Amino acid sequence: MLELVKAGGWPMIPLLLLAVLAAAIVVERFWTLRRKEVLPPGLGQEVRTWATRGQLEPAHIESLRRTSPLGELLAAALDVRNRPRDQIRERIEDSGRHVVHRMEKFLNTLGSIASAGPLLGLLGTVVGMIQMFLGILDSGVGDVNQLAGGIGKALVCAAAGMIVAIPALMFHRYFRGRIADYVIEMEKEATALVDALEARHPRPAVRPVAAPAAATAGA
Repeated sequence: MLELVKAGGWPMIPLLLLAVLAAAIVVERFWTLRRKEVLPPGLGQEVRTWATRGQLEPAHIESLRRTSPLGELLAAALDVRNRPRDQIRERIEDSGRHVVHRMEKFLNTLGSIASAGPLLGLLGTVVGMIQMFLGILDSGVGDVNQLAGGIGKALVCAAAGMIVAIPALMFHRYFRGRIADYVIEMEKEATALVDALEARHPRPAVRPVAAPAAATAGA
């Protein structure tokens, strides 16, 4: 492995740094985006029970907000529980954008690594080819070692760029899909909570106003 890195030359240094950074991001995202950390089991039902029984003290809501992304979303709905349904949903959407932004932390960096890896590999390929042709210019085609060294550097860098980029791209897509699934489930839990709040405090039905009776003709 070390010999391949040496054969690739200096373009291998940024590729190795990108590989280490991508691995760190993948491990961190796997740990942060665990299902039980984002969507704690039974949390939605527990909060709906609070709403049904009227156990909505400020301390409960603040504790809920700190538990998880789902807890933060449900706490945002409880903060405005006495407002009309449209305003509650608007607050949920505003809070949801912040929650999703935090769950997507470092994913842009991972996507950039997936894009930069092949470019750095191509750079190493170009450098290797340049060295190869300069060697041919100086020594002619008779120096097989110089020719093989240039071709080897080009191939090693190109392969290393792909090795860094392909896993980074796959994990980037994977985490995007996982977050999208979480968002759908959080929306379902938030909608169920709004329904529970509305069932506890139903809006009074608006009765149609009867049209005044037509005035009789003058006597």
